[in-house]
Amino acid sequence: MYVSRVTVAATTPFGPFVLERRIAVGGTAEVYLARPKLGTRPAPVLVVKRLLGGATSDEDFGALEREATLHQAVSHPNVVRVFGAGMVGTEPYLAMEYVEGVDLYRLLRRVESEQRPVPAELGIYVAHEIAEALDSVHDARDASGQPLGIVHRDVTPSNIYLSVRGEVKLGDFGIARVGERAGPPPSGRGLKGKLGYLAPEQIAGEPADGRADLFALGAVLGEILIGERVFPGQGQLAVLLAIRDGNLEPLERQRENLPPGLHEVLTRALARDPAARYATGAALAAALVPFLPTPRAELAATLAQWVRWAQDQKGLASRIEGQIRDSVERMRAVRARSSGRIPAATPPPSSSRPGGSSWSGLADVLCADGRRMSDLPFARLVELVASGDVGALDEVSVLGEPFRAIRDIPELARHLLPSTSATTGRLFAAGVPDYHVDLAETPMLAVLAALREKRADGALFVERMEQGSSQRKEIYLQQGKLHHVASYERDDRLGEYLVRRGALAREQLDAALRAVARNGGRLGDTLVALGLVEATDVFRALRDMGRDRVATLCTWSRGHVTFYRGTTATRVEFPLALDLATAMMAGAMLMGSEAPRATLPMSAARWIPGPRHRSLESPDERGTAPASLQEAANLAAERLAPEAFLTRVQAGARAGRVVSEREACAAVRTALSLGWLEAEG
Repeated sequence: MYVSRVTVAATTPFGPFVLERRIAVGGTAEVYLARPKLGTRPAPVLVVKRLLGGATSDEDFGALEREATLHQAVSHPNVVRVFGAGMVGTEPYLAMEYVEGVDLYRLLRRVESEQRPVPAELGIYVAHEIAEALDSVHDARDASGQPLGIVHRDVTPSNIYLSVRGEVKLGDFGIARVGERAGPPPSGRGLKGKLGYLAPEQIAGEPADGRADLFALGAVLGEILIGERVFPGQGQLAVLLAIRDGNLEPLERQRENLPPGLHEVLTRALARDPAARYATGAALAAALVPFLPTPRAELAATLAQWVRWAQDQKGLASRIEGQIRDSVERMRAVRARSSGRIPAATPPPSSSRPGGSSWSGLADVLCADGRRMSDLPFARLVELVASGDVGALDEVSVLGEPFRAIRDIPELARHLLPSTSATTGRLFAAGVPDYHVDLAETPMLAVLAALREKRADGALFVERMEQGSSQRKEIYLQQGKLHHVASYERDDRLGEYLVRRGALAREQLDAALRAVARNGGRLGDTLVALGLVEATDVFRALRDMGRDRVATLCTWSRGHVTFYRGTTATRVEFPLALDLATAMMAGAMLMGSEAPRATLPMSAARWIPGPRHRSLESPDERGTAPASLQEAANLAAERLAPEAFLTRVQAGARAGRVVSEREACAAVRTALSLGWLEAEG
């Protein structure tokens, strides 16, 4: 394992090891280059990963021990070897192989800084080696020969290690999952800065298997080839939307510059539907072989040359210093012209600095935690940024200029470790609506089913009087999918929704709202920027909030519904693109919260295929309906009695889990509304 070199003051004894220098620090751990105190076992030089903050709990040690176990379950030359986990006093640690070189993230940042594109064949070679590693990871088995079902979940440039001998290795199983499909949905925790590599199913919080890792590898390869992230967006939420919608615009723009046929390989690896992707790492590796005419040994030798070039921190620091110096001098010249003064040709004399020290190549750093570092050479500053010792919000003063956050200095920001939606204005549509019903006569489930069937585009307005005041929601549809829901009630706002879900404390919301009032912007982006919630949490909350707003309408027994075809929302910054069947299922669950079976025709002799059951042969009709709803649709052909039918839905064959009675009843109720099912007798 390798990350940028940052020396510590002296060697430090640590259990059976001597820690020689810290080479990286992250949000939860720090990594040291080490050697055994005695002899050369398990290796003459190795890496020791320690948790930050003096972690002492069994849970902390268990996490590292689990990471070690997962690594050791995989035996492949392209996977970083882990020797084991242990405890020194109350400090847990992980000991692993040292890969002398750089990680792919560092190489790509150096490439960007020097504007020296990576040869296409070299990038394909790296991806091919990782595809073979992933095939071994996904095929790993326990002692009895049973598949472990490991999903790495963090295939990103910072976890791909490149050695000075041209080796390519996959590391860091810290957030890997075993048997992901049967486990809880993955969280966004620990993925800050890595969101551009998440598969759509991971963003949605749905179960994922090894094909999510292959999606991530496709995103990595695309980035190497085109020199930018394949999913565009200003801000984390925008990137998540690009992934959900399959927006590959940067890749499409560079299509003609790729080797013939490679675009098709990439788009298959990056397919939104896991079933459309390569099924295994071996299949993806085989698809890349035709683009590797050069012998493997030659490619490894070429990669080794690039790695040694990327290791040259001194040369990199010198170049960055020159870029920053030029930028500062340009800013000074602009200020001087605007004030009518002649700009100074040289920086201020050394006597103007505290202590009279030399000016050239030095910087001062003010850290967010209160630390201050003065007179840092640029080479040292670059190392601190690259290793994570200095973060995005820490401030630096260069060449006597005012302090600025690292993230605001592009020449330095690119070396950092990978680290609400506005509603429409109220619309009062004029003219005669295309559709009008009274909820006392036509339930909301039937309204939504009709609009889904027609693949409707337009605005649906739902209003009722409640305790002397009017309640109103605006629902915008595109191709029969939920596009946007506007509401003007306090409880329907993003912040309140997150507080109700327990994802945000009230005082945190108040602080974020004050920040929005001061600086402008959107609440969702502000919450993410302040580190109060993860981007994936906001993404899922916005999606679920739209779903729940519609679901609530399904419980209204009175009110008026009007639909205006072709009416569109304005300023929709988070389009939902949600299957109406999902909102209908959520509504049916609310309707049956007290007595689920009371909403169903339980006295019927059988439940049989409904008038629209044959349309399920079309993928468009099934859409992305919940698995339990699709299970109910499939069972219609078996013409079962109600009790037997519900038992089968609860067994959850299609959902891959046991389904609650409430969900099973909601699935049947929704299937009846959609015409996929009907009661006989």
